[in-house]
Amino acid sequence: MFKMQAGRSCLRHITRHGASNLRPLSPQPRLLHSRATEYLPSDQPDFTDSQRTVREAIAKICSKYPDEFWLQKDTAKQFPHELHADLAKDGWLGICMPSEYGGSDLGISEATVMMQTISESGAGMTGASSIHMNIFGLEPVVKFGSEEQKKRWLIPLIKGEERACFGVTEPNTGLDTLKLQSLAKRDGDDYVLTGSKIWTSTAQVANKILILVRTTPLEEVKKPTQGLSLFYTDLNRSQVQVTEIPKLGRAAVDSNVLFFDGWRVPAADLIGQEGNGFKMIMHGMNAERVLVGSEALGLGYAALRRASVYAQERVVFGRPIGRNQGIQHPLADSWMKLESARLMIYLAARLYDQGYETGEYANAGKYLAAEAAFEACERAVLTHGGMGYAKEYHVERYLREAMLPRIAPISREMIFNYIGERMLGLPKSY
Repeated sequence: MFKMQAGRSCLRHITRHGASNLRPLSPQPRLLHSRATEYLPSDQPDFTDSQRTVREAIAKICSKYPDEFWLQKDTAKQFPHELHADLAKDGWLGICMPSEYGGSDLGISEATVMMQTISESGAGMTGASSIHMNIFGLEPVVKFGSEEQKKRWLIPLIKGEERACFGVTEPNTGLDTLKLQSLAKRDGDDYVLTGSKIWTSTAQVANKILILVRTTPLEEVKKPTQGLSLFYTDLNRSQVQVTEIPKLGRAAVDSNVLFFDGWRVPAADLIGQEGNGFKMIMHGMNAERVLVGSEALGLGYAALRRASVYAQERVVFGRPIGRNQGIQHPLADSWMKLESARLMIYLAARLYDQGYETGEYANAGKYLAAEAAFEACERAVLTHGGMGYAKEYHVERYLREAMLPRIAPISREMIFNYIGERMLGLPKSY
């Protein structure tokens, strides 16, 4: 087992010794798990050495930001610049990026540990969403960008000098990505973009955007997958109207509507070939599902930790409420469901790193994690009784944020459709 190492030395150690270290742990007798009441334990029996090292290093950073910090950020609707800066300083924003641009060349398996740990610390979807785009978002640049583009874009992103947002979803199309209506027309050395995007996270603080638009109208292509192009460019607020959306949870990380008409984007900011954007954007979708699932898991474990501690300490009718099976059994059920979803998520991450392109485990893992997390958060509120409704106990914030991974980046129903068609051989239903 690696000893705890902080910052960039930790990342260099993992990179040097390899991310796929699968040596079995020592056969000495030991407990497989810490109790759910412990803060960010690192003794999961299925973790590799590199995953355990990531867990310990990220836990050390997150321990600086208790629940009270996240309550303050949520209340004030302030972006968590402090966590973002700490992770950038220690090199974690490039965990999956190539080393020649400042990244660590690790896999989604390690990134999954990282994102679960951030969320599980009490940061929830707020902390995870503040860096989520860094982990998988520029995968199209890594895979399809030119050498000049990689140097120009990846290095400042990994250093934390630039922040990016992601513009795909549109008000009139939702999950029907192939029906996007935003257009880009070539005009000399520029493209001129017209249209709108919705649910673009971090656009209030980002200075770059990865955006998918049509360069060929839908009615002019043979297949709807054709004619979509991908750009990574400056988010020019003199040409793009950015309007924040008030929402249920995760108030510290903004979600926005973008409107643009006559937005000039340099042709040099086009990724790959014009018209191939859909293929590029799909490349990172399974990774995103895995990461969102891991963030949901973290939220579920955080809720379970608080509920278990409260159930031991809260005495009603002369006995701790955790002695009552009406409290104990639902929490035990949530632990089993979270662990089951965790095993599915980490299998999906390992398969992604091994090159599997189908998404059955990524989709199923994301679904199971989101559902288990939401139920755990609900049960945490109920375990606290009336105090679960109070912000000072934090579980109400967990519950509000736990709705997000059930909806995004893909709905439960679309996951059912995918499994029904791909795994069960049933006809397409939409």
